[in-house]
Order: sequence, then C-alpha cells, then structure tokens
Amino acid sequence: MSASETFRQESEQRGTWEDVRDLPPSAKLVAKVLEYNETMTQQQIADETLLPSRTVRYALNRLDEENVIDSRFSFSDARKRLYTLDIE
Repeated sequence: MSASETFRQESEQRGTWEDVRDLPPSAKLVAKVLEYNETMTQQQIADETLLPSRTVRYALNRLDEENVIDSRFSFSDARKRLYTLDIE
C-alpha cells in the first residue's frame, strides 16, 4: 500500500463521539448543536450557541481535524460554508 492510499483511507474515516470527548467545551457544544440541526452556517452556529464567531471557527477547525463534521460550499451564497455532523 502506498503512502497516498494510507492517507486517503485515514482522511475518509468518520469520527465518533469518542473523538469529541477530549475536545474543548466549545467544540462539544458546536457538535451537539449540529446534532440537533442538520446543516448550519458558521453564523447560524454562533447565533445558536451564543459563542463568538472566532470561537466557533476554532471549534469547527478542531471538529474537522477529528473528522466529525463535513463542510461544503453553500449554493445560495458561495462565500459561506455549510457544516453537518458526520459521526458514525
């Protein structure tokens, strides 16, 4: 197996709630909000959680590192990204 195949397999693995357990409280809160609301923008998450946008961005980055969220561009506004929880 080549190094690129190994990387591809690792990057395609979905995260679990166990991966979220050791993250900061803000990331846990964002994960829970995404669990109850299927797809949200960063601003919607900030409004729902009452966290500052910078904290939400940090939490989303941490969740992305653990492969527990999925993000894609919004079709209605390409400047925004839509986030969904992607946990097994």
